[in-house]
Amino acid sequence: MSANETKRQELLDAFQFRHATKSFDAERKISDKDFHVILEAGRLSPSSVGLEPWKFLVIQNPELRGKMREISWGAQGQLPTASHFVVLLARRNGRYDTDYFWNQMTGIKQIPEETVRTMMSRYSSFQGEDFRLFESERALFDWASKQTYIALANMMTAAALLGIDSCPVEGFNLDKMNELLEQEGLLEDGAYGVSVMAAFGYREKDPRPKARRQAEDVIQWIE
Repeated sequence: MSANETKRQELLDAFQFRHATKSFDAERKISDKDFHVILEAGRLSPSSVGLEPWKFLVIQNPELRGKMREISWGAQGQLPTASHFVVLLARRNGRYDTDYFWNQMTGIKQIPEETVRTMMSRYSSFQGEDFRLFESERALFDWASKQTYIALANMMTAAALLGIDSCPVEGFNLDKMNELLEQEGLLEDGAYGVSVMAAFGYREKDPRPKARRQAEDVIQWIE
């Protein structure tokens, strides 16, 4: 088997292995080295215009996990048992005319200031006209949240390649979760909001066989 064939099979095996784990083996912990790779997979993920409108909270505090469980109907099994639990935050305001946007382009991405200035009209029309992000604060936040799901998918794939289980979690009260984490001082005075959560660890029991729609039902080639 060639190197490429081996890699292809490893990828497919990882996706066959991955499933939404509802309860983990609480006694098994992910090593620091492995979880660092999972977090790096998120941090190095692509985002629209390279804005990186996210922050990852690794919630290991048992007391805080308990408070989160009270308002998370979809994480009743995961919060008490997961080795690591991550809340993915999204920026509430990623407009092209904010300091964050400017600093990201000139400071982080090291794009010359003059180049960024000439690109501002394109960024403005992209956000305001093409995607109509200025219609509401929720539209801007939802756009940023889309980017966090790219990071989430990459983190779960990295975990699966390492033989580590995961579960994405949307089963929680959004307003109450934001209120809780704001009270804990974790949302930077409202600069961020909760997008999605994810649990990582090792499965407690084997899952049911994976079931998906057939490829011909979801893939269409236009040539």
